Amino acid sequence: MRILSAAAVIVLLTVPAYAQSPNINLIPELQSKSPEEKEQEAVRDKAYRESLRKIPEAKGSSDPWGTVRSSDAPKAATTAPAKPKAKTGSSTASGGNAAGGSNLR
Repeated sequence: MRILSAAAVIVLLTVPAYAQSPNINLIPELQSKSPEEKEQEAVRDKAYRESLRKIPEAKGSSDPWGTVRSSDAPKAATTAPAKPKAKTGSSTASGGNAAGGSNLR
């Protein structure tokens, strides 16, 4: 019974891994086109190129908000630059705590 359950566990664990492996055909069979198929493809390509010529060129900007925005650039505020903030707390020349010792114990 243990062998059967061990085999079932192995099968259940390998099935998802097998499903994730890609099915890649490394040597695809090359199919040559018949003259009729080549002619049909040439006709399709020609029709495609002609349809591309019929598409009109973009005439202007396609900005939907273009009429809402003003044409002038926003002007920067003419206030004085902000002063740098003053440092808070005390600092000593030794770089340690106020008693002059270090913070390491």
